[in-house]
Amino acid sequence: MAYVATRGGEYAIEQAERLFRSDLGPITRGRVEAVRTGLPYLIDRVMGEASLYEPDLAALALAQAGGDLYEAILLLRAYRTTQPRIAVAEPVGQTDLFTVRRISAAFKDIPGGQILGPTLDYSHRLLQVDVLKGEDYVPEPVIPAAKPAPATQLSLTSWQKAQGLIPEHPAQSVAPDDIPDLTREPLLFPATRAHKLQSLARSDTGGTLALGYATMRGYSSVHPTVNELRLAEAPVRMRHPCGTVFSAGRVRVSQTEVISKARELELGFSATFGWNEVKVIAAATLDLASTQPNPHPAANEEFVLYHTEPVESSGFCIHFKLPHYVTFQSSLDALRRVKADRSAATTKPADDEKLAARQEEVAL
Repeated sequence: MAYVATRGGEYAIEQAERLFRSDLGPITRGRVEAVRTGLPYLIDRVMGEASLYEPDLAALALAQAGGDLYEAILLLRAYRTTQPRIAVAEPVGQTDLFTVRRISAAFKDIPGGQILGPTLDYSHRLLQVDVLKGEDYVPEPVIPAAKPAPATQLSLTSWQKAQGLIPEHPAQSVAPDDIPDLTREPLLFPATRAHKLQSLARSDTGGTLALGYATMRGYSSVHPTVNELRLAEAPVRMRHPCGTVFSAGRVRVSQTEVISKARELELGFSATFGWNEVKVIAAATLDLASTQPNPHPAANEEFVLYHTEPVESSGFCIHFKLPHYVTFQSSLDALRRVKADRSAATTKPADDEKLAARQEEVAL
């Protein structure tokens, strides 16, 4: 739909877009670079929800959309559809991750130790208002540790399985051609686990948090404990046609396992592009809650996966701004007819009484 029926037609539409662009001003390489370097966690969120890892393109989308997150995600997804898929990367295990942050809320002492990494979890939230007075805020330099943490870490789950705390499940090998792709295949229910995790990986952060919070507090069916949370860089390894495996770089990823405390220990899992801790914790909670018997509405698999899709949900919401003249006028016509019928039904008995009275007068 478009506002072709409004005064000015296509000319008015073009000028409306020009007005939007003029409010943003010129989009330059320097502006895009400032967005990319100054808002890294927002860049991560856009890349994760757009299913495309490219910081420069994510920064361009944000700059072009004026910071409108859903518009930026739509731009990036649209661009993604124009690009060919040239290969499938090799599987990445937890021990392959270049770990920057790794914590557990379930165990104080874990193999490899707790690695706080970059976080504000233990800091005061103070606004640096002096920056507005012209005083630059320069953070204190990081003091290197006497002994660096290992670059890679074992999976905490593997240690728990060795302790007999979590049941061991046989590993399943899947050929690259058999890996389902949510971006090319429709989401059907009951969803496969791969489709569910892919959908949660690119789900809307706010929507996932809302449903995850409802699961934790509103319905209280699952009150999880973070078994392990990682912020890391995952290696992208490609297999050359000649059979050689080579590195194509690394991408930032978030990964969380949450563990239940009811009946037996069960795990919920989530991972996504970029560093986005609140999303993966909420998503892992929803993953865990969806496996419980008789899941409540906020944990129902179909409800969760349909309603945390950012492009579809935001698109459906904002489409109500577009013309609905015909359908609305049809509803008004139906409403007028109902009112007219009610009015006629109300006045008819009175008219009948008046007619009977006149007939009686004539008879006398």
